[in-house]
Parts: sequence; structure tokens; C-alpha cells
Amino acid sequence: MADKSDAMMQHWQKTRNLTFLILILWFIFAIVLPAMANSLNSMSFLGFPLGYYFCVQGSLIAFVAMIWFQNWRQEAIDDEFGVNE
Repeated sequence: MADKSDAMMQHWQKTRNLTFLILILWFIFAIVLPAMANSLNSMSFLGFPLGYYFCVQGSLIAFVAMIWFQNWRQEAIDDEFGVNE
């Protein structure tokens, strides 16, 4: 019984750490970069101010990548501990 409890605790720790990582990345792309957009607007990319480009295009790409990464890693964690069986 202790082995199952230890495995559940390890599963939760890995899931929690993954969630914290995704939340930190989300904070950076949703709050920090848009807050810095004005200082980035002195440069341009593809004819658009860099701050605008990061907020509109870069954040969307980052969010899709984060969703894919979290799903991929969570499936690996679940498989490691036999949660999906």
C-alpha cells in the first residue's frame, strides 16, 4: 500500500511541477512581454513594431506550443505511473 501511495505522491509532484512551469511561461508571455511592448516598439519585424509583433503573433505561437508541451509531458508522466491504464 505504501508503494502505491509513494507513486501517487511522485505523480502529483511531477504534475504540479509541470503546471508551475507552464504557469510561469504563461505569465511571461501574457503579462511581461506585453508590458515591455512599448520599449520593444523602437525595433521592427516584417514591417510591424516588434512589441506589437510579439504580443499578437509571438504570444499565440507560444501558447499553442505550451499547450502541446504540457499535453505531451503529462501523457508521459501518466504513462510512467500507470495512470492511463
